[in-house]
Amino acid sequence: MLESKRRAIIFFILSLLLALTAGLLVLKKVQAINDNLGTMVKVYVAKGDISSRAIITPENVTTDEIPKKYLKDYHVTKTEDLLNKVAVVPLSDGDMITKNILKQASAVVEEKNRLVTLMQSDRVYFDEPLEALDRVDIIVSERFSGKEETKFFMKDVKVARVAKEKSKFKGIQVEIPQSLVPELIHMQNYADSVRIIKSNVGQSNEPVQSQLEENQEEIKENQASTENEAKDKKDSNEKQQNNQSPTTKEDSKKQDQSSKANTPNEQGQKSEKGDEKK
Repeated sequence: MLESKRRAIIFFILSLLLALTAGLLVLKKVQAINDNLGTMVKVYVAKGDISSRAIITPENVTTDEIPKKYLKDYHVTKTEDLLNKVAVVPLSDGDMITKNILKQASAVVEEKNRLVTLMQSDRVYFDEPLEALDRVDIIVSERFSGKEETKFFMKDVKVARVAKEKSKFKGIQVEIPQSLVPELIHMQNYADSVRIIKSNVGQSNEPVQSQLEENQEEIKENQASTENEAKDKKDSNEKQQNNQSPTTKEDSKKQDQSSKANTPNEQGQKSEKGDEKK
């Protein structure tokens, strides 16, 4: 009797342990299924229409939920992934935003401008290391027309980006109008020397070229005003001389008349002196 009780207790304990183990395994499996299917993850989708090449802003996106099981690496779950990005294709309201359709926004501000890379080489020289938003002048030395010539090719050009290798300055990207891109590339490839010098520090509100033109206009205006003043003085002097000329003529006439009147008297005095001597 004691032996049978002992066996029954042992089998009961073993069955209880097996039941607990099976329950734990089932619970873990259910939790795993719930984690994959039941747990929802927020992803970013388009809020309204987003045109291609337009910078994505917080007002253009909203969040939607999908099961964690279907979450992939290309889904966007962080706002950092949308910072300063553009979509390469247009998006409609509710379209899911994925990393493979995003691209870093260009540094070009104006639509008709382009970025051109100028790397340091045997033809391209930099006077000093540059930083983004610096402004530079481009000077070329060439002999295309049969004679050697060095001239300013472009002035006050904005530096959009800077290229570095192991913290060493290597080149820049400049932002120029689309119409000037072929000319700059032509000079970069065929000019004898392209020299790039810093025109000022940082991005200015007014281009240096416009300031130079304004200064030149002021100088011209000052020169014109001085010339006008000189002409006015000359005219006034001539008028004064013209006003004085009649009086001088009258004085000269009076002097002539007085001299003529004096000559007969002198002759009479000389004749009287001659008679007295006789």
